[in-house]
Amino acid sequence: MKQLFLCSYLAGIKNLFKSYTADKGLGDHLLFILTAGNVEEYRDYIDEAKVVFEDLGFAVEVLDLDQTDQETAQAKIFQTKLLYIAGGNSFYLLQELKKKHLLSLIREQIADGMVYVGESAGAIITAEGIDYSKLMDNKGVAGELSDTAALNEVDFYVLPHVGEEPFAESTQAILDTYRDKLNLLPINNSQAVLVEGEEVRV
Repeated sequence: MKQLFLCSYLAGIKNLFKSYTADKGLGDHLLFILTAGNVEEYRDYIDEAKVVFEDLGFAVEVLDLDQTDQETAQAKIFQTKLLYIAGGNSFYLLQELKKKHLLSLIREQIADGMVYVGESAGAIITAEGIDYSKLMDNKGVAGELSDTAALNEVDFYVLPHVGEEPFAESTQAILDTYRDKLNLLPINNSQAVLVEGEEVRV
C-alpha cells in the first residue's frame, strides 16, 4: 500500500510524525536525501529535520546525490524502508534524481511498501510535474533538467509554506495562477498530508 507523509516543515510537526511512525514497525533506519538544499543559502531546516529523526530514535543515513554514484544511490534506496527527501530547490532535486535514474526505483519501492517522507521540495516532486513551483523556486539552477515530469504518485500538487514567510507572496502567486488549472493542495508549516493507499488526509 502506498504510504506518503508530505509536509512543509518537518521540525514544525515533530509530534505528528512521531505518532504517524509509531505503529508502522519501520525499524530504526532512515535514508536522508539532502540534495535539494545544496543550492540554497539557508539550510538550517536540514539540520533541524536530522535532529527530529535522531530524537525519535532513528539512525539517520545521509545520502547526497551530488556526491554519490548511481549504483550506490540505487542500492541505498532499494534497501531502505523509510526514505526522507529534504526541502530546498525542487528543480535541482528533480534534476539530480533524474541524472541517477532514481524516479522509477522510488515509485517501485513505494509500491512495495517503503514509506516516503517529503518535506517542501520533497513533497512537491510527488506530483505529476513540478513546473508550477517555478514561481517559488529558481528553475535556473537546474540547467540539465530537460523536463519537469516528476514522481506522479499523487493526483494533487502540494503547495508548501502557504502564508509562511518568506514564501507568503510566492505561494499566493502560485494559488492565483494555478488554482483553476491544477488540483493544488496548500499546506502551512504546521500541517502534513498523509497518503495511505487511495486515502488522502491533511
